[in-house]
Amino acid sequence: MSTFQAPKGTYDLTPPRSATFLAVREAISAPLRDSGYGYIETPGFENVELFARGVGESTDIVTKEMYTLTTKGGDQLALRPEGTASVLRAALEANLHKAGNLPVKLWYSGSYYRYERPQAGRYRHFSQVGAEAIGTEDPVLDAELIILADQAYRSLGLRQFRILLNSLGDKECRPVYREALQTFLRDLDLDEETRRRIEINPLRVLDDKRADVQKQLTDAPKLRDYLCDACKAYHEEVRALITAAGVVFEDDEKLVRGLDYYTRTTFEFVHDGLGSQSAVGGGGRYDGLSEMIGGPELPSVGWALGVDRTVLALEAEGVELDLPATTSVYAVPLGEEARRVLFGVVTELRRAGIAADFAFGGRGLKGAMKSANRSGARYTLVAGERDLAEGVVQLKDMESGEQTAVPLTEAPAELAKRLG
Repeated sequence: MSTFQAPKGTYDLTPPRSATFLAVREAISAPLRDSGYGYIETPGFENVELFARGVGESTDIVTKEMYTLTTKGGDQLALRPEGTASVLRAALEANLHKAGNLPVKLWYSGSYYRYERPQAGRYRHFSQVGAEAIGTEDPVLDAELIILADQAYRSLGLRQFRILLNSLGDKECRPVYREALQTFLRDLDLDEETRRRIEINPLRVLDDKRADVQKQLTDAPKLRDYLCDACKAYHEEVRALITAAGVVFEDDEKLVRGLDYYTRTTFEFVHDGLGSQSAVGGGGRYDGLSEMIGGPELPSVGWALGVDRTVLALEAEGVELDLPATTSVYAVPLGEEARRVLFGVVTELRRAGIAADFAFGGRGLKGAMKSANRSGARYTLVAGERDLAEGVVQLKDMESGEQTAVPLTEAPAELAKRLG
């Protein structure tokens, strides 16, 4: 065992479980790639101010959970706690919005970092797949992203998740609601930190998970009663579009999410099999974020789905993914000449797109066949001096146990034929 261990609240992904994480990332990104979203990758750290402005100074992410550091040159940096601000910053820096083809549709996958209290489903290092549609205000875009996330989860075999939907209004109607909510909240019995939050972003108080706070919010003003006609019409169109697509959702008037930049459409994917950490993903519209970080007006919408929590949701439902075999053919040489010859065959198989592995280290037949079994190989190729003298290799079907001698030169073609 090493002297060192993974830092508290983090984890290592190792085979065979890592294959499930790769499959989840692939399943989430596949509908995006098929819908015009291009891949983007950003640094693992950014200027602290990017998140302070974009995510919001009243959020727990900025006030409590960001990993910050000072470089030798004196720059204040933060490990990225979420993806949207970084992706929008990168799109603006690259002038993608000036290419004349709006919206700019991007998807990403990576690791994110928050100083959380470690527990199942909540880590200090976690991975997400996200999508952003930048530069267009259109309820069809909001609906598209919700539908694509639903499609991704269903393609994995998940069925016990729910979609929560709400509208947070816009710069016209939200200030009126904000004032009404602040007036209500100031009369409640709340701690000093929560009272400070009331003055910065009172909607965040609605997201407070403490039971004593939620009990006092029973009679809080409802945002839906303050939505302007434009926001009501926008929200109804989003609801109609996803309903027409056969996507089931629940209206949740208290859903505000944990980031300050959301406007209008807000949604969350939850799975009731995960206990308190039930959110597996979510997102919404953030029409003012570009201006917050110094860019032009670019109404946008996006989401991020947690890979870690999606895997936990699969385990909660007992869903086993049909993972591709890491090894289809395992070559077992018996002798030095067989090592040289069979390694050439393995190389040829790999070039033909067949997953093949090799018994390294000169192990005996018994040990090598155990390794072949552990690898999940469908076939083994075994050859010794006598086989080579006869110009054949022994091809064994690991499921049936049947073994046949095939000409050495025909082994790659025979395996390709059997593996389809």
